[in-house]
Amino acid sequence: MSLNFTQPMNQPSIKIVIYEDNPDLRESLSVLLRGSIGFELIGAFVNCEQVARQIIDLRPDVVLMDIDMPIANGLKGLKVIKQLAPQVNVIMFTVFEDNENIFEAICSGAVGYLLKRTPPIKLLEAIQDANNGGAPMTSSIARKILQMLPAQQKITENNDYKLTEREGEILNLLVKGNSYKMIADKCSISIDTVRSHIKKIYDKLHVHSQTEAVAKAIHERIV
Repeated sequence: MSLNFTQPMNQPSIKIVIYEDNPDLRESLSVLLRGSIGFELIGAFVNCEQVARQIIDLRPDVVLMDIDMPIANGLKGLKVIKQLAPQVNVIMFTVFEDNENIFEAICSGAVGYLLKRTPPIKLLEAIQDANNGGAPMTSSIARKILQMLPAQQKITENNDYKLTEREGEILNLLVKGNSYKMIADKCSISIDTVRSHIKKIYDKLHVHSQTEAVAKAIHERIV
């Protein structure tokens, strides 16, 4: 039975590439994506040895990336992808939940970080969320990210980047992995207003993407 995700009329399916060395899991993911409406699997590979050529040739929207793979691992592959095609949304899909791997992945440009115990329906939702500009994360990973930050430090209007209270609130929600829609709901504002605030955040932080904003927020302990 296929999983049917609502697609706006005439919107193409999300093109996805998988990097996963476990053959059983790679096949399971392939079956899931091939059988789900709104998703198109265009490649599945055992490691990132040929990642540059594969990304250039296939031009995916979203990459589902394992970390621990032979020859060329997922963190190396992630960095190559972001150098060649920064618009590609890379979601780390791994068993690793240590701070070092999480931090390196986010700082290297991953838009999401999911553990392999994520249920199939949640995985599809995460892929769709990433493709729509969100930053999906397993809740325990989002919690770890927050624990990397000093609990007492809050954004104020007088911080170095002159973020307003609302901008600080939205940046904090981005760091926690909330999608634009979730932020709009939690802040009781429209998605267009969320986008407007995020654009101002990018300008003030001197970044060009959500991933860079989240990485900078974590690295410099802005939130």
